[in-house]
Amino acid sequence: MTVSIAPVLTFALICISLGMLLALIRLLRGPTAQDRVIALDMIYISAMLLLLVQGMRFGNTLYFDIALLIALLGCVGSIAMAKFLLRGEVIE
Repeated sequence: MTVSIAPVLTFALICISLGMLLALIRLLRGPTAQDRVIALDMIYISAMLLLLVQGMRFGNTLYFDIALLIALLGCVGSIAMAKFLLRGEVIE
C-alpha cells in the first residue's frame, strides 16, 4: 500500500462507520417495520464496505471473501424480511 492512499482509506473507514451508526439509530428508533428493514440493509452493506476497505488497507484477500459472504446472506435476509412484511409468512 502506498503512503498516499492510507489517509484516504482511514477517512473512508470513518465515513462508513458514521453511516453505520446512523443506520443503527434508525434501526432502534424507526417508526415502522419498513424503516427498520432498510436500516438493517444499510448496516449489512456498511459492514461489507468496512471489510472491503480493510482488505485494501491490509492487502489481504480473505476480507473480500468474507464481504462476499455477507453480501449473499444479507440479500437472502432482505428478501425473507420483505416477504414476511408483505404476506406475514416466509415459507409458503
